[in-house]
This record gives sequence, structure tokens and C-alpha cells, in this order.
Amino acid sequence: MTAIVCVDVGSTFTKAAAVEIGSGTLLATAATPTTIDTDVMQGIDRVRGRLAAELPGVPLDHLRACSSAGGGLRLAVVGYERAVTAEAGRRVGLSAGARVVHVSGGRLDGAGLAALTAETPDVVLLVGGTDGGNAEVLRHNARRLAAARLGVPVVVAGNADAAEAVVAILRRARLAVIPASNVLPQIGVLDPQPARSAIREVFIRHVIGGKHLSTSPEFAAMVRAATPDAVLAGVEVLADGSGQVRGVGDVVVVDVGGATTDVYSVVTPDAEEAQLHREVVEVLWRGRTVEGDLGVRWNAPGVVAAAAAERLLEPGEGAALAPAAAHRAADPGWLPTDDAERAVDARLAELALTVALRRHARPQESGEVRSPGRDLRAVRLVVGSGGVLRYAEPRRLARILAPARSDHAGGWKVAERAALAVDVRYVLAAAGLLADDHPDTAAALVAGALQSVP
Repeated sequence: MTAIVCVDVGSTFTKAAAVEIGSGTLLATAATPTTIDTDVMQGIDRVRGRLAAELPGVPLDHLRACSSAGGGLRLAVVGYERAVTAEAGRRVGLSAGARVVHVSGGRLDGAGLAALTAETPDVVLLVGGTDGGNAEVLRHNARRLAAARLGVPVVVAGNADAAEAVVAILRRARLAVIPASNVLPQIGVLDPQPARSAIREVFIRHVIGGKHLSTSPEFAAMVRAATPDAVLAGVEVLADGSGQVRGVGDVVVVDVGGATTDVYSVVTPDAEEAQLHREVVEVLWRGRTVEGDLGVRWNAPGVVAAAAAERLLEPGEGAALAPAAAHRAADPGWLPTDDAERAVDARLAELALTVALRRHARPQESGEVRSPGRDLRAVRLVVGSGGVLRYAEPRRLARILAPARSDHAGGWKVAERAALAVDVRYVLAAAGLLADDHPDTAAALVAGALQSVP
């Protein structure tokens, strides 16, 4: 038997899954608090030891990991126009598993550089211009970044005609530069994959070591992706299938965490409608959004505030939830000990899921930037993830997920005919870690490990 151990090093917990290569059988799982205050390899060794105890005689020497510890991947986007190339870069950054902490458009000036620097990004994504279009702003911004000597890697994914000159400018300043194809080669066409791969490479080669999560070279060698990037790859495998495993088709995954709520979707657009409503920056039909103010621990107060703004709360409910949310934010490691507190956790998760889906799918307009939204009516499966869902009893779990099929007041096209499931064994990240070189195993893993919700 050949098994691979897939590890997700999160900010709070380190989770591991031992998967049989070929069959995709989930052999065992383990979890432990992430040892971020000392060395994350201590937590990894702990879960590896627990797996070994459950699987005597099974070699567990092959490990690969994803990580969101230490704040995950912080990305700044610098583009030509805020509504066009900068917005394209933002969408690509999200699909690469980054937390987009800064977006700017136009010529960088002193104030713009100061704002960018203040966000302490791990990576800068420099974009601008369609291929053959205006290149002067892209060159100007490269010169400003070079002079600023930010000390972080730069992914260059702008106008192909200027790419060589831009890379040379940055390298003369001794910056780490990774060139990629233009994220927006022509108006209305978004090409995310090359930049997404480049950002992943930067995360593995440059960012992981910079976060000082471990002194062991073994950790850097085993990391393959930022956790959200791995999860999106797992969601794509779930949608597409591989080998003898058929995919489920259009799918949505909502991961309700302690700090953020992430929504992943793989959607097939209606060709005729997409042509009628062609956007300057096309919708990323395989993508992710992250809501940094929605979490059931660190950002529980944000859930209450956002739910109130969306008019989701019952009369008097906000006053009742506010102190419970504040308690969770003050003590993120706290766990409920009675049914009443578990009910509060479930309600916070339901509200976080509802707000996150609304933001993910409905049309958005902010200043110059307009997003047409995502049509989720053809989605056939909605999957819930996150500890609060995995440990919820079936009745509460169904209620948490119900808005995905019934939130008709939210201004988005609801997945009303979708089946519901929960990633109860936390396999989507593991599937994503296996997807590149073991796609059939990854597909079999997700097909067999999701738990249906009545």
C-alpha cells in the first residue's frame, strides 16, 4: 500500500489525512492545535504520529502540505486602471489563495507607495494594459516599485510587449521577479492560470520561509500551496471528476472559519447570457471570494454587524448575539460546553454563510468597479466546510446550509435545486494537494468522503 499524508497547517489547527494512492481511500485523519508559537513542525510531527498509531505497518514517509498559518498569503495588486487590470489582478489573486490586502490603479505616487507598504504584503502582483496596449503606466509603476525596494517578490503579469523591460527594471533593483502571461490579454478575456501558478511558486519559494513558521527545511520542502489555493483545486476536482469518477458539475463550497468565510464556486455560464452581458473584466467562473470580516471566532462581531446591515436578524437578536460574539472574539480557542452555546455557534455560522454567499454571487458595484455576479441556479451541490459545520448535529447543520437554497431576498440567483453536503472529514484541501499528480486518487477521495445532509 502506498499512502500520502496531506497536511493543512492552519492558523489554529493542523489537520492531516492519510490517503491511499490509487483507490483514494481515506485511511485516517488527525488534528492538533497548530504550534505556531514555537515551530509548526511540532504539530505536524504530532499528527503524523497519531496517523502512524492508527495505521501500524503503513509507511507514512510521503508528506505534502498547504498552509494558511501566519496570516496566509498577503497580496498587493498594482494595475493600470482600478476598474480594469487592477480588478483583473484582484480576482486572479483571490483564485490563487491570497488575501488581497491592497489594490491600486494608475501611476504609483508617494502616497500610493506608502499605502501599499503599510499593508505589509508578502507579494506584489504588477499588472497593467492589454497586450499591445498602453505600456507606460506599467513601466512607471515598475520603476516606482524598484526605487522603493520593498523587499518582497513581484509577479509581473501585464502587457506582454512591455514584460521583458519591466522584469529587467525590477531585477536591476535586486527584487525577486516572477514573470507570467498577462492576466488580461484583451478586454473581456481573463487568463488567471499563469499568474495563479506564479503566485503559488512565490508562496512556496519565498513566503513560507519569510513567515518563520519553522526552522526545519522539511517544512519548506513539503509545502505545495496556500490552503485556499489547495481547496479551490479540490473543488475543481469535485466538479470535474477524473478517471472513472464522474464530477458533480456546478458546485459551491462555503468554508466558515474562525477568522474568515470563504466561498468557492465552479460554475458553467450560460453561453448566450454571457455574450449578451460581456464585461470589461470577465467573471472568473472558477474562483473564490474571502470575507475577512466574517468568522465565528476572531470576527464573530463582524458577523453580527454584517447580518444587521443585511437585515437578517430577528427583532432583538442583535442585542442577544453581540455579547456572545464579543466573548468568542476575545477567546478564539473557546469551545461551547452546552446546547445553548452550540446553538449560538450554529446561528453565527448560518449568518456568516448567508452574507458570504450574497457577496459572492450578487452583482456588485463600488466606484468604477462593477461585477455582474454569479448565476448559481444550475449548481447541483452545495458543500459546507469548517469546524462549526463538521461538529454540528444534523438538524442544526441543515439549518446552517438552508440559505444556500432559500435566500431569495438576498439579490442573487439562488442554488434552489442543489443537494447539500458537508466536508466532515476535511478532504477538499487534501484532494487539492493530490490533484496535480494523482487526479484520479483526488477525485475518488472527494467522491467518497463527503457526507450528505438531508
